[in-house]
Amino acid sequence: MFKSLRNALKIKDIRRKLLFTFFMILIVRIGSQIPTPGVNTAFVAEWWSNQTSSAFNFFNTITGSSFTTMSIFALSITPYITASIIVQLLTIAIPRLEELQKEGEEGRKVIIKITRFLNIGLSVIQSVSMAVGFGSQFLLNYTWYNVLFVALIMTTGSALLMWIGERITESGIGNGISIILLVNIVSDMPNDFRTLYTTFVKGKGFAIGGVSLVVIVALLIALVVFVIYLQDGQRRIPVQYAKKMQGRQLVGGQSSHIPLKVNTAGVIPVIFASSLLSFPGVIAGFVGFNYQAPTNIGGHIIKALTQGYWCNPAEPIYTIGLVIYLLLLVFFAYFYTSITFNPIEVADNMKKQGGFIPGIRPGKPTSDYLESVLNYLIFIGAAGLAVIAVIPIVLTGLTGVGNSLCFFGTSLIIIVGVIMETLKQVESMMLVRYYKGFLSE
Repeated sequence: MFKSLRNALKIKDIRRKLLFTFFMILIVRIGSQIPTPGVNTAFVAEWWSNQTSSAFNFFNTITGSSFTTMSIFALSITPYITASIIVQLLTIAIPRLEELQKEGEEGRKVIIKITRFLNIGLSVIQSVSMAVGFGSQFLLNYTWYNVLFVALIMTTGSALLMWIGERITESGIGNGISIILLVNIVSDMPNDFRTLYTTFVKGKGFAIGGVSLVVIVALLIALVVFVIYLQDGQRRIPVQYAKKMQGRQLVGGQSSHIPLKVNTAGVIPVIFASSLLSFPGVIAGFVGFNYQAPTNIGGHIIKALTQGYWCNPAEPIYTIGLVIYLLLLVFFAYFYTSITFNPIEVADNMKKQGGFIPGIRPGKPTSDYLESVLNYLIFIGAAGLAVIAVIPIVLTGLTGVGNSLCFFGTSLIIIVGVIMETLKQVESMMLVRYYKGFLSE
């Protein structure tokens, strides 16, 4: 790995992209430390310390703790993620969006533009809701002018992060939005490690503390290895191309394959499912809804959707939320794959080019075969994601180590997935570079 990185840095174009990405990341982290003018940060810190819902831990994790400090990047890329979820779901209900999804690059540009506008709209709604909902406690000077000013700052910060993400995608390394999400999560992970150390190692004695430390490290290594295999695993469908006469020559007859990844949707199902389940808890906290009241039906629903209450032996009823979470994981895995891979289109393209899968007739039988294999792989991938995401949740519920660890598995999936995709992009760029050099010689 280090050798590949050293070789990559020797290539001017890749080195420039890496430096550009690093510079953008630096801007993101600096902006996360600049407080929003006019906001009472002391009130926000006190209010945050009184929150018990793990929904806010997820929200704070993906914002890189910039929400607790109420920085200019407090909203981070959460409005963009929400906008992406809404647009992806609307492709089912709105035929025009479905057509744009199938139009290739031009259609993708239109969908991105729609997502941008929706991101701005959601940012305005969230920032205004916080300013108005908290009122005079949130703002140092509660006037309509200051409400609009704070909303403008936060919306601009969210839009700037979206712009930085797009610039990283175009001029840097990796997917920009994923890179920002990765950096935010990594910046908050020391708190999780500190919680693990304090709970299981500190003050437990040499024997118990040492065993606990070994078990924690072994579990983390096992989870990382499992995520790597899950992200890297693929099923190769063999494809044979028939020979045909072209002029006086017999061409064709070569063999190829269609690589179908086991985890076809990547980290998207985890992000989407976690975001949807955390949304009611975040809204309830913003509006001051008391969901801790024992007779409050809405409170019980929010608790069931909050990961911090799952797998708790004292309140097993709330574990129903874990079932909902797993169903959402499977749903988004199938849904996202269905809009990114079309078996019918692949089968038609193969038929036009004279290709066929050995033992399978071209046309509909090929598309049916691809769909059956794809459904099998999607289920395996979703099951793997569920195992990684659920293990920390179960441990949290049984041991009560703290809400922040609920998302340790989710964070691990995102971190390993983004790093692997970024490294693969660097490797492909190096291969293209060497290939061009070979042609020039």
